[in-house]
Amino acid sequence: MYKLILVDDEEEVRKGIIQKIKWEQYGFELVGEAENGRDALEMAEKYTPDVVITDIKMPFMDGLQLSEELKKAFPTIKIIILTGFDKFEYAQKAVNLNVVEYALKPICSKEFIEVLLRVKSQIDKEMIKKKDMQALEEYYVKSLPILKEKFLTYLITSKLNKEEIQEKCKNYNINLNGNRFVVAVINIDKKVTYKTSKIDNNNELELMKFAVLNIIEEIVSKNNSGIVFIYNDIIVLISTYLEEDRGFIFNSVQSTLEEIKQNIEKYLKLTITIGLGTIISDVSYISDSYDNAILALDYRFIMGNNKIIWIEDIEPSSSEKIVFDEIMEHDLRSSIKVGTENEIVEIIDGLFYKLLDAKGPFKHFQIYLLEILTTIIKTAESLNVDLSYVFGENYNLFVELYGFSDLNQVKNWFQYISIKIMNYITKDRQDSCTLLVEKTKAYINKYYSDSSITINSLCNYLYISPTYFSFIFKKETKMTFINYLTQIRLDASKELIKATKMKSFEIAYKVGYSEPNYFSYCFKKHFGISPSEYRNN
Repeated sequence: MYKLILVDDEEEVRKGIIQKIKWEQYGFELVGEAENGRDALEMAEKYTPDVVITDIKMPFMDGLQLSEELKKAFPTIKIIILTGFDKFEYAQKAVNLNVVEYALKPICSKEFIEVLLRVKSQIDKEMIKKKDMQALEEYYVKSLPILKEKFLTYLITSKLNKEEIQEKCKNYNINLNGNRFVVAVINIDKKVTYKTSKIDNNNELELMKFAVLNIIEEIVSKNNSGIVFIYNDIIVLISTYLEEDRGFIFNSVQSTLEEIKQNIEKYLKLTITIGLGTIISDVSYISDSYDNAILALDYRFIMGNNKIIWIEDIEPSSSEKIVFDEIMEHDLRSSIKVGTENEIVEIIDGLFYKLLDAKGPFKHFQIYLLEILTTIIKTAESLNVDLSYVFGENYNLFVELYGFSDLNQVKNWFQYISIKIMNYITKDRQDSCTLLVEKTKAYINKYYSDSSITINSLCNYLYISPTYFSFIFKKETKMTFINYLTQIRLDASKELIKATKMKSFEIAYKVGYSEPNYFSYCFKKHFGISPSEYRNN
């Protein structure tokens, strides 16, 4: 069923149409009727209809104005113009307003039903097109190997956060669950003779590369020890381990790589050289292990081909580094700016978890901690936090940092100062919202009699965007700006009715209504009686 609203200022016309048409029989549900464009617009915001049938000539807001507002707010709504005038008179105006059909009054049931069925057919086609997910799914399945390869390439060449990696792995059915990770790169030794085989032809090399890939995939699948793919003519193996012992991991990966090497020599009569990167504990740093594996492979020019070269044998200092990168900085800044206490604690716990099994010079630890502290202070200063108010006069956070005796104390202190800054920001933001609402109320109370007052003119006065203002004002007052302005105006009109002998149209102008009839309409809608009835009572 498609939802439909009928708009006409003549009640007899509305009721006549409603009674004549069996709406559900033709695929429609009549969710509302309105006597003018403004009421219809409010109704549309409530029900989000699929179709609006509207007269053109109506008070307060005519059918073309309504169509224009509906197009802005609900671009997919279909509009049927119901008019007593020749449609050609309005065709040019309505061409860009989502008007799909015209019905000339008076219209018989048969013609009206034909109009409805044409509109329904149009919506049906659009819905079928939107719901045709099967073709998209088939395309996605066909594209999956390419998407998977692109993700794995990005994984070894860029830094991704853990959540993004987990989401992509789930989407592409990739298993990267583990506590330790290590990358190996396998290069076919070109122009190396082994018995009778010599690789010196590009086409033959491509065939051999995929033959090598096939053998590696079989061995890796058998051992359940990782993921294999080709990048830049080099075969990349990402191995994952639940075990955390580095000695066990090295022996295991060394065994797998030796098996690969021997099988390729045996079945393809080829030699390969393998570069092995560092063993890491965070999946986000797979790119570091890959970089080190490539670095290890470069040593084949010194050590010779047909070997397994582990970077930590060649460059012991290139073991896992303690790095505070852009992703960590972004997460910490975001938690302080818009997070909760629990989020801050969780982020900082994660930053310190990296230090538990990290190996490196003491100065690396110092730099890591200083970078975290600097991020906290820069975040506070970017939001104009008064640090002397938060920490007292003559504070020196860097001096305090060196006064702690262990990492747990430092972690707790980082969490404490981050939460304190967050609370200051939250209070300042709340105070700013309260002040904004108070200034708005004062402005409305002063200028409500000006009929030209709008949310845009108010926002120009406040130097704030209408979108953000609407969000704040509704959050603080539980009312929209228009509802609040209407309430102030109508309350003021009640006082004028009680305290003066001013006529209704004079009161309308006095409280900001340029149309006396619309003032009377709003007054009755709001209070249930007309201004004259209120005065008599």
